[in-house]
Amino acid sequence: MKLSLVVPCYNEEENVQRFYDEVNKTFNGLISNYEIVFVNDGSADKTGENLKKIYENDSSHVQVLTFSRNFGKEAAIYAGLSNAKGDLVCIIDADLQQHPCVVVEMLKVMSEDETIDCVAAYQENRKEGKAMSGAKSAFYKIINKLAEVDFVNGASDFRLMKRNMVDAVISLSERQRFSKGIFSWVGFNTKYIPYQVKEREFGETKWSVWKLFKYALDGIISFSTFPLKIATGVGIASSVFSVLYLIFVVIQKLCFGIDVPGYATIVVLVLFLGGMQLFCLGLLGEYISKIYIQSKNRPIYILKEHLKKDD
Repeated sequence: MKLSLVVPCYNEEENVQRFYDEVNKTFNGLISNYEIVFVNDGSADKTGENLKKIYENDSSHVQVLTFSRNFGKEAAIYAGLSNAKGDLVCIIDADLQQHPCVVVEMLKVMSEDETIDCVAAYQENRKEGKAMSGAKSAFYKIINKLAEVDFVNGASDFRLMKRNMVDAVISLSERQRFSKGIFSWVGFNTKYIPYQVKEREFGETKWSVWKLFKYALDGIISFSTFPLKIATGVGIASSVFSVLYLIFVVIQKLCFGIDVPGYATIVVLVLFLGGMQLFCLGLLGEYISKIYIQSKNRPIYILKEHLKKDD
């Protein structure tokens, strides 16, 4: 059986050669039938040049897909899966924080149980700060309560899949992709194993707090309609509150002769209801924007160059 490694790359000029060498070193004597599918996601450094050198030296084991611009990691994963030729396909990062030796362990786990369709690795001990770790844990708790599919805390895109699962994943050609959710949504029997993330030696992480927040928001919107129900609930609650307050004011005036509260009350109510309306419109806008982008039917990515050996 052939193994394909799908490797998204964005500004990884210092890591791609090291990754290639480490794969060859790790697989030597253990795995012979494999390929590495590098996806250059519009890198602005010398990642593309270094990948071409790797391909020229070993075209039998390497494919290089180069995007016309940066389309994002989700698009890179989709492109890699779509072009991988292996019966087994593994998604792995180029920075060696996810080490190829874990791939060997995944293969062993899958070979011991033929009912397993996917082996996914999760971080047993996070090495990030407490604030970031807490935020990620909170995200998983929230999305698991809202979404129709389950998300395992700490599980990333680092996973080994059989061909039938890969075909199912790439059959979902939605423009706004959230791979963690897609992997769960398509089903299949998945085994989760722990791994220790390695320290990044070169380059910097491409994820900022803002990017992670947007990614989390995309995940919730992509796999849950609960925010829309929140908007409906807020609208109903505001209406009920307004009616009750109206009755209270009328009783005050007719039965007790108390003056109806004026300026301050009006300002508070206007600001409160206005804020709720804007919040609900914002939620609706997020969903509508996804529909608008999807309706354009633009490709998920555009290839500038594809280096591969003709079969």
